[in-house]
Amino acid sequence: MIKAFADYLVVTVLRLDPVSPVGAALHFFVYDSVKILILLVVMISVIGFLRTYVAAEKIQRWVVGRGLIGNAAAAVFGALTPFCSCSSIPIFLGFLKAGVPLGVAFSFLLTSPLINEYLVVLMIGFFGWKITAAYVFCGLFIGIGAGAVLGRLRLEDQILPSMRPGISPAAASAQAYSMIGRVRYGLLEAMSILRGIWLWVLLGVAIGALIHGYVPESMIQSAIRHTGILSVPIAVIAGTPLYGSCASIVPVAVVLFQKGIPLGTALAFMMATSALSLPEAFLLKKALSGRLIATFFLVTVCGIVIIGYVFNALSVL
Repeated sequence: MIKAFADYLVVTVLRLDPVSPVGAALHFFVYDSVKILILLVVMISVIGFLRTYVAAEKIQRWVVGRGLIGNAAAAVFGALTPFCSCSSIPIFLGFLKAGVPLGVAFSFLLTSPLINEYLVVLMIGFFGWKITAAYVFCGLFIGIGAGAVLGRLRLEDQILPSMRPGISPAAASAQAYSMIGRVRYGLLEAMSILRGIWLWVLLGVAIGALIHGYVPESMIQSAIRHTGILSVPIAVIAGTPLYGSCASIVPVAVVLFQKGIPLGTALAFMMATSALSLPEAFLLKKALSGRLIATFFLVTVCGIVIIGYVFNALSVL
């Protein structure tokens, strides 16, 4: 339905060619803006509704002090959710509001866009099951490892006050635990968060749309192909500003590999594009400090670069 609306607006109303730079950029902006805003409302409302059944203190007891087990559980949960980097943010925000440790929440945020069922199917078809299994293992490793590192850094004070655990005004009306109260709490929670980030959502998607419409894939492929041993970090740097789901990035990684780019470099590009993006950074800006976002990106980039070099080394054995 959202795609049909974007098609109608761009092609029928504005009479733009959907494959032209301006048409592709505008279609991307309309489709992803509407999709992400709807997901934000729905997912935050659902999480808020579910939170009325479980006290925040109980959630904290489940995950606090469990070390890597908490990170692993969050990473596996992320692998089972079919979200892109931006679509997984509502659940991440819900975790923070519920008192889930920062590192554990980041394990989910990292793994959710990196691994999902349709990515596994696509990768098996393109790369075979051995490379797919190694990719899934590495994705979980990055999610668990980076989350553990971020948790050790004790950066909870870098969470903005509006995202810290606590009872919001909306929660007070839900304490009766009536069904209407639960639904109302979830909706008010969603509206409260959305009021603070909607402009950042649109700005982030707009940047992604411009890159999508005006930066050709051939330019990226050419840049990566001529960088030698530095191809892995350059692939990560090139992929980070972009925005896309694994389903759309897997074919690009295949083309890079078929053009002679090392496997680890191609997969590093795919990981960076899936797990990190400018729209994601803008969304997180209303919940986390710039220092924490930069630390999150840096730790993730280091993990992806290491995995890229490991794949490149194994592929020549």
